[in-house]
Amino acid sequence: MASVTEPLADGLARVRGLLLDPASLVRAVAGGRQKGQQPRWRRVELRWVDLKAGPHLQATCYDATQAHTSNHAAGDAAAAAVDGLLAEPYGNWHVETTTDVVQLRVTKKLDAVTNTKRRAAEIAPERSHDREKDRLLPGDDPVLRVLGLADAEGRVKPSRQAKYRQVEEFLRILDAAITDALESGRLRRPTAEDPLRVVDLGCGNGYLTFSAARYLTRRGLPVRVTGVDVKEQSREHNSRVAEELGLDAEFVVGTIEGAELAQRPDVVLALHACDTATDEALARAVGWDAPLVLAAPCCHHDVAAQLRRTEAPAPYSSLVRDGILRERFADTLTDALRALLLRQRGYRVEVVEFVASQHTPRNTLLRAVRTGRTGADAAREYDELVAAWHVSPRLGELMDQVPAPPRDQKTEA
Repeated sequence: MASVTEPLADGLARVRGLLLDPASLVRAVAGGRQKGQQPRWRRVELRWVDLKAGPHLQATCYDATQAHTSNHAAGDAAAAAVDGLLAEPYGNWHVETTTDVVQLRVTKKLDAVTNTKRRAAEIAPERSHDREKDRLLPGDDPVLRVLGLADAEGRVKPSRQAKYRQVEEFLRILDAAITDALESGRLRRPTAEDPLRVVDLGCGNGYLTFSAARYLTRRGLPVRVTGVDVKEQSREHNSRVAEELGLDAEFVVGTIEGAELAQRPDVVLALHACDTATDEALARAVGWDAPLVLAAPCCHHDVAAQLRRTEAPAPYSSLVRDGILRERFADTLTDALRALLLRQRGYRVEVVEFVASQHTPRNTLLRAVRTGRTGADAAREYDELVAAWHVSPRLGELMDQVPAPPRDQKTEA
């Protein structure tokens, strides 16, 4: 592997040449961010496709909730699109060509460290515009049949389209989160001997658990799943499914608070754990120092009940006077407080839309990556919010039982 450190402009010029070569570019991905800056898009993927009008550079840009795809004709249009993306403050560029794999990393001093690895054999790029790239799990994947989402011919059942959509959207969030965590070094690279340790707290019947395990395995990441649920029926069902699919997985009966692991998990999932069960899962994840946490709350009864018993601060009484508004505000307040508590404990947190609300009302997801840097204002904002609304979030109580981060831990704005 050849490695070179050079001025950022020179490194990006090298990447530009690779991106604008339709004959050799296989795929390129931009992600991460340069110190103190934020790109417009969270992640960008590029490849050349053959359209009726000729070769076009296809750019798929991801924001917090969805993908935006555009095609740019070879020549000035493609060059302008590439120049615009190279001007964004991305921290990493990963470029695959027919002969090489090139990784550019931007340092804190804004230099470019470029590593080039020669392929053992030349490959051919996939140029079809109609490939099933929009489906992370195609309808004929065995996991969808076993879970009852698809029929024996690999067609997603009409009655299960909403669940399939939920699975796909979750996998997109998971894929982006794991890719970013791996590229930034926040998540270790798994091996066959030490696979990625994924723990699902409150796993239920495991639709998303199995879909995640299957997708990550298809992506080439060795995975071992541990599922925890209070129901024996869930353990029996999930164990049968794991055996049928040949997945490395273990399911146990128990509470989230009582879950014990032999090794620290790499990824903690809490998908639609009801009410304060989400808080218990987040507290366990923080206690384990889990590098990546994805939590999709189910309901927020705890804070909603407290709001009914307290007087709202002026002039916000209208937010909680009517039941439906109070319930929706309780959802927002609960997840905002959860995010602040996680930021106090060294996590970078994003609250994003899980899946469009027409598919499910449970459409919020907290994505947390452990950085070791505490939010500078998180503790103050949290204290002011709970004092103003006279609430005592369950997660705050549970966090009091989790050892605080070291005092010399760095902070970020």
